[in-house]
Amino acid sequence: MAGDRAEEEEGEAPPPEARAAAAAERVAAAVEAVAAGAAAGVGEYRNAYRRQLLALSRRIRLLGPFVEELRERRGEGEEEERALAPLAAALEAALALLRLGREGSRISLVLERDSVMKKFQGVILQLEQALCDIPYNELDISDEVREQVELVHAQLKRAKERIDMPDDEFYNDLLSVYDKNYDPSAELAILGRLSEKLHLMTITDLTQESLALHEMVASGGGQDPGEHIERMSMLLKKIKDFVQTQNPDMGPPMASRVLDSNGDSRPITIPDEFRCPISLELMKDPVIVSTGQTYERACIEKWIASGHHTCPTTQQKMSTSALTPNYVLRSLISQWCETNGMEPPKRSTQPNKPTPACSSSERANIDALLSKLCSPDTEEQRSAAAELRLLAKRNANNRICIAEAGAIPLLLSLLSSSDLRTQEHAVTALLNLSIHEDNKASIISSGAVPSIVHVLKNGSMEARENAAATLFSLSVIDEYKVTIGGMGAIPALVVLLGEGSQRGKKDAAAALFNLCIYQGNKGRAIRAGLVPLIMGLVTNPTGALMDEAMAILSILSSHPEGKAAIGAAEPVPVLVEMIGSGTPRNRENAAAVMLHLCSGEHHLVHLARAQECGIMVPLRELALNGTDRGKRKAVQLLERMSRFLVQQQEEQESQSQASAQVPPQATPEQVPENDIPEQLDSPASQYPMVV
Repeated sequence: MAGDRAEEEEGEAPPPEARAAAAAERVAAAVEAVAAGAAAGVGEYRNAYRRQLLALSRRIRLLGPFVEELRERRGEGEEEERALAPLAAALEAALALLRLGREGSRISLVLERDSVMKKFQGVILQLEQALCDIPYNELDISDEVREQVELVHAQLKRAKERIDMPDDEFYNDLLSVYDKNYDPSAELAILGRLSEKLHLMTITDLTQESLALHEMVASGGGQDPGEHIERMSMLLKKIKDFVQTQNPDMGPPMASRVLDSNGDSRPITIPDEFRCPISLELMKDPVIVSTGQTYERACIEKWIASGHHTCPTTQQKMSTSALTPNYVLRSLISQWCETNGMEPPKRSTQPNKPTPACSSSERANIDALLSKLCSPDTEEQRSAAAELRLLAKRNANNRICIAEAGAIPLLLSLLSSSDLRTQEHAVTALLNLSIHEDNKASIISSGAVPSIVHVLKNGSMEARENAAATLFSLSVIDEYKVTIGGMGAIPALVVLLGEGSQRGKKDAAAALFNLCIYQGNKGRAIRAGLVPLIMGLVTNPTGALMDEAMAILSILSSHPEGKAAIGAAEPVPVLVEMIGSGTPRNRENAAAVMLHLCSGEHHLVHLARAQECGIMVPLRELALNGTDRGKRKAVQLLERMSRFLVQQQEEQESQSQASAQVPPQATPEQVPENDIPEQLDSPASQYPMVV
């Protein structure tokens, strides 16, 4: 019976929460894959669909904040799964289309334009429909993120109503060469247009297209892949010959150039057997694969690394990925080069070792200091940490060399020292080391955050301030925001913001701003009491840290808890004043905070108070002369204020009509004059009563 029960449980479907979480993860993975591709510079899309592909990529990347908020919550049931599963499928289809646009054959993409455009339309329709059904309230999505998602939805809705095909002349030119039905006298003009519009203008472009055609061979490439690929290869060869003819520096068609005895350049044709079948270039390091074919080592290694297990030329399955140097062919290539007065090709070698960051004497000095860090003598530890602090401050080479020598773990061990000066020198040395980007990862991976937080809580004031600055330096990396926020840094930073020196407060504010960019840290900061401190800075007559305070207030206002905490602090008068007379950046942040407040649970209260404070005039001025973001926020606020005023007017008219229809309770003679009520249209009736 136990076995039967186990089988039944194995056959059960996952619970709704698990399915919802899986759908959310699929959405996040697809958006992050597009963002990662764009960040890595693979979003060039050098083909006929560049504009469409860039637009699709950009719209998907705009969903980044939405994904971030999804990941902060647990899946809660079937409704969430039903909403997110279609979006995940649509994003995965979009990711496949972007990959095709990035890696596919440029020639094939145009020849199959009808099919490609159907894919575009299908993906856009899928995305538009999926975003249309997002239950924002159930997913607890903030107003600001919801607005961004709705903007993407509106863009997709417009995009699905139009078809942006590659131009007909381009398509007809390509088809005429592909089908060999053009006028020979027009060939050069056609090839010129094709090379330009296909972005096949350099050796790199032509090589990439050649690799894409080999990829099509590997994947089938249509009903008759042999003929299809052969004709496209012929077309590519024509374009390559044309490009190389027009650009002599690239070499003539299928040839190289050498200097003759007079020093003049002359063309020489490279034998086909000396060319790599993939790159079509002279091989430098020919190797043999298991099928007996020879390729340039770098090209075939890239082919194998891409997941291919077939020979690019024969399409036979390779029994092994082992590569055997073709010494005979390499020797023949060298002899041919020497006979024709060419420099024999040099094989790529391992890159030279980087030049040491510091000299041997400097390294010896650093090693000696590290030995002192391990000394049981507190005085030696303190002096060594102080000297490393100064060395790390001096220049980038020192920062590299100190880290490479293994200083980071030793400095971390001193953060728990009972000697406050040693502790201060150690944390400041880490701060200086963290300026170098590569050292950030080493510091985090060494488990530094808890020790830095310990100093932030218990060190001298200077050590605490430098610990805050270190956390700020580390938190510029997005993934470290999560690590730092989860290890107790935020409450300690809030305390420092309240009691530190001016410099310490500035470092704490900078670190808190960085950390609160991650949505999950906003709640931690709010619960640590950040909002009252920030409101104190905003209303400080000296204006100290005003810019930092307004920036933090803006990002906290997008969080439900932050919105409630800010609203409880009676912020509207100071925000209205800021919109009217602050710096450009502070005006836009004040408008952003007001917009969040006027979109929340108590929006009527805040709208009424804003009207009392005379917000309309500064809002109109901001909408005309603010920053781009400030203008957008001002326009949105003006729309909400206008709707509120219309609603207010309608309520007043309704109340007036109701009062006019009430029959008199007594004749004028029966009611003393001093008992007649004041006018019904009192200032208090202008605003709805909020309980």
